[in-house]
Amino acid sequence: MGRYILRRIIQGLIVIIGVTVVVFVVTRMVGDPVKVMLPLESTLEQRAAFEKQLGLDRPIYIQFADFLEDISRLDFGDSLWQHRPAMDIVFEKLPFTFQLTAVGIGLAFVIAVPLGIIAALRPGGIVDRLTVFLSLLGLSVPQFWLGLLFIVIFAVQMHWLPTSGAGSPSHIIMPALTMALPALARIVMIVRSSMIDELNAQYVKTSFAKGLPFIRVVGVHALRNASLPVMTLAGWETIRALAGYSVVVETVFAWPGIGMTAIQAIEREDLILVQAIVFSVAIMVVLINIAMDFIYKLLDPRLKLA
Repeated sequence: MGRYILRRIIQGLIVIIGVTVVVFVVTRMVGDPVKVMLPLESTLEQRAAFEKQLGLDRPIYIQFADFLEDISRLDFGDSLWQHRPAMDIVFEKLPFTFQLTAVGIGLAFVIAVPLGIIAALRPGGIVDRLTVFLSLLGLSVPQFWLGLLFIVIFAVQMHWLPTSGAGSPSHIIMPALTMALPALARIVMIVRSSMIDELNAQYVKTSFAKGLPFIRVVGVHALRNASLPVMTLAGWETIRALAGYSVVVETVFAWPGIGMTAIQAIEREDLILVQAIVFSVAIMVVLINIAMDFIYKLLDPRLKLA
């Protein structure tokens, strides 16, 4: 186990370093923070002084060496946009994204598992066909359009919920639903498919023949064996929510999380803040992947961590 943990940590560090190199190169190829931060009437001397202040006048390999030294201390420097430490901004925004992701993916999981089990009990039945139809519909609807639809119906027309922002439980309802529905559609299909396979297995038929309670056979034995692909997808959906969905959902609802901050930083060509955000997201993805491996081991002790 110790060797496995060490190997996974080394693999995670390689991934993080790779992401860091890509972001460092891309941000310097596509952005010009000097042009963005200084007024149009600035002189060449002012531009040169600002480039020297940011360290952009040095050779690229020296910039990269300094960059690696700084991130080893989690010091990305001050945001060009907000003029305060970039990691302070990341730590300030991450709790909002964690909250939205936990509520959204948790809601999807709580609804999808029982719905998928019910659909699997009678394949081809009314509930099963309705579940498949709604799942396909949920996968086909763009998240930004779904969020705007929620705002028009529940905020503008019915005045039930606030249109945007954060601060109260009512603010998170529409963003969480918008984040949950695509994940729900995928999870319910995996639960349905896995449970159909398990319910047709010989050990389930034998358990019923022995007279074991229906709830125990379906809810304990079959569901436990069907849980590995479900947990794989749940982990993947969590990663997608943190590193992808959050950008769309937070932008639509002006949710003050890391996703909306990333969009604002890119628009302002704030290279320092973009690097801090991507680095933090990469660490979260690596940690989630390692955590999922241990969850697999808990669900099925027969698995060997290779």
